[in-house]
Amino acid sequence: MVAHSSTPIISSFSFLAIIASLLTVAVLPATVSAVPLSTSSRWIVDESGQRVKLACVNWVSHLEPVVAEGLSKQPVDAISKRIASLGFNCVRLTWPTFLATNDTLASVTVRQSFQSLGLSESIAGLQSNNPSIIDLTLIQAYQAVVSSLGKNNVMVILDNQVSKPGWCCSSFDGNGFFGDQYFSPDIWIKGLTRMATLFKGVANVVGMSLRNELRGPKQNVDDWYKYMQRGAEAVHSANPDVLVILSGLSYDKDLSFLADRPVSLTFSGKTVYEVHWYGFSDGQAWKSGNPNQVCGSVVNNMKRQAGFLLEKGFPLFVSEFGVDQRGTNVNDNRYLNCFMATAAELDVDFALWTLDGSYYLKDGVLGMNEYYGVLNWDWSDIRNSSLSQRLSVLQSPFQGPGLSQSRLHKIIFHPATGLCLLKVGWLGPLKLGSCSQSGAWSYSSKKILSLKGTYFCIQADELEKPAQVGIICTTPNSQWDTISDSGLHLSSKTLNGTDVCLDVDSSNTIVASSCKCLGRDSSCDPESQWFKLVDSTITSTSSSPML
Repeated sequence: MVAHSSTPIISSFSFLAIIASLLTVAVLPATVSAVPLSTSSRWIVDESGQRVKLACVNWVSHLEPVVAEGLSKQPVDAISKRIASLGFNCVRLTWPTFLATNDTLASVTVRQSFQSLGLSESIAGLQSNNPSIIDLTLIQAYQAVVSSLGKNNVMVILDNQVSKPGWCCSSFDGNGFFGDQYFSPDIWIKGLTRMATLFKGVANVVGMSLRNELRGPKQNVDDWYKYMQRGAEAVHSANPDVLVILSGLSYDKDLSFLADRPVSLTFSGKTVYEVHWYGFSDGQAWKSGNPNQVCGSVVNNMKRQAGFLLEKGFPLFVSEFGVDQRGTNVNDNRYLNCFMATAAELDVDFALWTLDGSYYLKDGVLGMNEYYGVLNWDWSDIRNSSLSQRLSVLQSPFQGPGLSQSRLHKIIFHPATGLCLLKVGWLGPLKLGSCSQSGAWSYSSKKILSLKGTYFCIQADELEKPAQVGIICTTPNSQWDTISDSGLHLSSKTLNGTDVCLDVDSSNTIVASSCKCLGRDSSCDPESQWFKLVDSTITSTSSSPML
């Protein structure tokens, strides 16, 4: 998509004049504690050195109106409070380069922007819900959103989504790579510098993503290094407090070139890399292929292209992932199970796409519904409460500096539900429940799954019967292999030698069932039998005597 045709492209102006005009909007100090953030090996940490896991949601502010979406539907403070109440500690707030570099655009008010696009209903809604914002300039309105998030203890990452306002992304939209029609490297550097300068000292602005989804026929590795290093240096020079977040090539899926050629910067302790991962990143492979095979292949590829950076000692921020929240998209649903397992395993920072329940104007459509949105069309409630609850397990860290409350152990994570395997009482069954109550499991070299520090291990006694906990852990029914291409099946043998896999019944009880979907059948869905052994150092809050 392109910006409104009446918007001039670029003109020079005094940034000091804009800074002066912004003083009319009070940017209140954020209540976010222990910032600024920095990096310690693969972790993002606060001033005390304790890990801070970025659990973000994307909030769109880069379309033609150049106003954060949803302000015609709800007061900005209500939206900020909703974000915090849903467990997100961070927003990735998008912005177009021209907001900071185009003199005319910077001086347009929210009302004027909406009028130029014929958005009369949005004007009325914004007048009702956010009367203090409607006559601010676009950059002041952006500032007001950041301020509201800060007052509600939500961190912000400023994400340079595009240059010219409009929907992202196409390989031929003029916004894809350095040298494209709307993507002058010098103007981009100027925009980054001005935004970094503008938000210097604003405590809840903790990072800047240099550019979203580099792409298109002009993309190449040499120019990536040349300009991304320039951009990183410019941001750090203007605002040394913020994390500098670098994206990759091919719509931010490929950072593989960093394996042999590291980025050369004059500063350290502030560099984060970002990657995007959607179900549609691999077309309709999840729907048309066997989920075990697709998950194994896609995860291996993701680790080769980006995940390796964790082992090299850099934080990896999955700055976009998401699904159709109506729950009817088979491709998305299967992808999400695999994503959940991998995100838990790697314990990555993330930003869900997207907060937005609808848009003022997208692809020429007024009030378009966003089915990937956490919120519903009028931004009054969440779209899918069970999905939000399921994703909440990723919002808390599993391990990291300053968080080691107990020795390293395993939790047994069930990605399809976002729950973990619990042992209920002395004699009670194995069930799924909150991962905060999962207790500590160990997985020995002999493939025994036992409660850490006890003699109790998981056993498969009979087919289609609940799995048991026993103390004689030398028999074959006590050994659990991780099998299938996905590596997400836990398989053992019953007392009579029948092959089984851990499964979950309708009451969330753990049972030993026949293993499914191990062949090439694309119509089979193994989600109930997918489990991931995840490293953790977080102490369980369970009061179960068994734990």
